[in-house]
Amino acid sequence: MKAVVQSRYGGADVLELAEVDRPEIGDGEVLLQVHAASIGAWVDHLVAGDPLVMRLPFGLRRPRQPIRASDVAGRVVAVGAHVEGVRPGDDVYGECDAAFAEYAVVSADACSPKPSSLSFEEAAAVPIAGQTALLALRDHGQLQAGQHVLLIGAAGGVGSFAVQIAAAMGAVVTGVCSGRNVEFVRSLGADHVIDYTVDDFLGDPGQYDLIVQLAGAQSVKVLRPLLTKRGTLVLSSGEGGRWFGPLGRLVAAIAFSPFVSQRLRTFVATSTSANLADLTELIESEQVTPVVDRAVPLAEMAAALRHFQQPHGHGKTVITVDHPL
Repeated sequence: MKAVVQSRYGGADVLELAEVDRPEIGDGEVLLQVHAASIGAWVDHLVAGDPLVMRLPFGLRRPRQPIRASDVAGRVVAVGAHVEGVRPGDDVYGECDAAFAEYAVVSADACSPKPSSLSFEEAAAVPIAGQTALLALRDHGQLQAGQHVLLIGAAGGVGSFAVQIAAAMGAVVTGVCSGRNVEFVRSLGADHVIDYTVDDFLGDPGQYDLIVQLAGAQSVKVLRPLLTKRGTLVLSSGEGGRWFGPLGRLVAAIAFSPFVSQRLRTFVATSTSANLADLTELIESEQVTPVVDRAVPLAEMAAALRHFQQPHGHGKTVITVDHPL
């Protein structure tokens, strides 16, 4: 089968289209004929091997797994033992360890039936970004109707979901983005939009019940004054230094949290069929719509990654995989 592989860390030029063996499934796994997979910040970090600390589990000199992990959407070809609720021929979406290929193996616990209203390309934009937004707002932010939430990075892959989900939860939503994306973020349902290139969104203290940092590298010290006395700060931005990335900010938040009245939270989103089912409900009720910035064929993934790396984009960059009829 065809797949995009990398044999070393670096920029988009390390990605190559190659012929590899079709993967085999084990117990609790599903084999997918991939129709689409999306590029997000995680893919970018895996390709670059940046921050350097992430090379400890993924390979010091080169990636142990040559195909990048990502969101995926496709058609079930086969299922392993102990898999229930998924059959060959079903269309599903989820997250897997090697998505940019004609076929991929997905854990049955990390996928769910594809929303019938979505194309494969739209569905592939959902799993990681959608679940990150959902968990940040619902589980870690404990957002309630009527509360004021500030979303930093509102136009990105996760941010575009967060604006819509927060609005669906009945919050008063303020999105932070660059000037070119102001109208886009407003169209997603934001009540207020701040262009960070013009306005200082750090200026008014005590006005937000919840802040979700999806972009940027503002410190906990800088963001806390914007919260109410019992407000919550959720850090989900991967930006940071070359060696340890955002770990300094995340560790500081965890260490500082017991000593302040505000809640400081960090997390890493993982795909579950239950969370995907919740997203499907939001999508099918037309409260959430995935935003695809660009769809690019598998053979052009390197160019797609370069496009993703350009600043101030919005929505998700999706890779499409064609199969002969």
